[in-house]
Amino acid sequence: MIEISIAGDVATIVLNAPERLNALDEQALHGLGVAYDEAESAGVRALVLRGEGRAFCAGRDISDVDPRDDDVMGYLDGLVTPLLKRMSAFPAPTFAVAHGACLGVGLGLLIATDVVYVAENAKIGSPFAALGATLDSGGHALFVDRLGAHKALDLIYTGRLMSGTEAVESGLFSRVLPDDEVVSATTDAAAAAARGATAAFLASKRLIARIRDERLALWESVGIENAAQAALCDTDDYREGFAAFREKRKPDFTGR
Repeated sequence: MIEISIAGDVATIVLNAPERLNALDEQALHGLGVAYDEAESAGVRALVLRGEGRAFCAGRDISDVDPRDDDVMGYLDGLVTPLLKRMSAFPAPTFAVAHGACLGVGLGLLIATDVVYVAENAKIGSPFAALGATLDSGGHALFVDRLGAHKALDLIYTGRLMSGTEAVESGLFSRVLPDDEVVSATTDAAAAAARGATAAFLASKRLIARIRDERLALWESVGIENAAQAALCDTDDYREGFAAFREKRKPDFTGR
């Protein structure tokens, strides 16, 4: 179900169970973790995550789940959350293609990705009202942070799903694109990032994570920026960038 391919400095991970809208069971979650480990071991400089078929990921595969003996904490706290943290900490820029259903754990996979390009046909929200369950995988934090408490609860109470266009216009994700263009646009963006100054990108990735998680104040974040910039002076890419500027040419970054 989980496929990985590596071309040059870009890894592409595909959820490939279109017959069940790429819903994830325990085995699939393990496979995702293995794929991210393989991509990191290969030293890729960018990663793309996408789903095959009509949807990115419809969430947890509950086809064989009996609620009377369901180990919810084992699934969410023991499997999903560690995977999302691992994805979020991947040491290179990560990109995801969101199309069709992007729900539950599927929404969590997007939250754990650096940049998400969204198809117009995407469906994003909280479908759990019909299950007697609640939004999971980081959905509450995303909705309250980007939409505010009232709109978050409106989506949760009603189960209404946002289109890709509405989700992007509401500030949830990066960019909305026509359905037939979103994969190529995401792949192109990842390829461009893989040619970039990886250490500089990771400095920004770490700082943004701290601003989000620690609610850093302006001048505290500026101090961290300053220290990060000073550290980058010792990288090959920093020197190459300045040399290319002086020589009026495009930089040739190596990720070091």
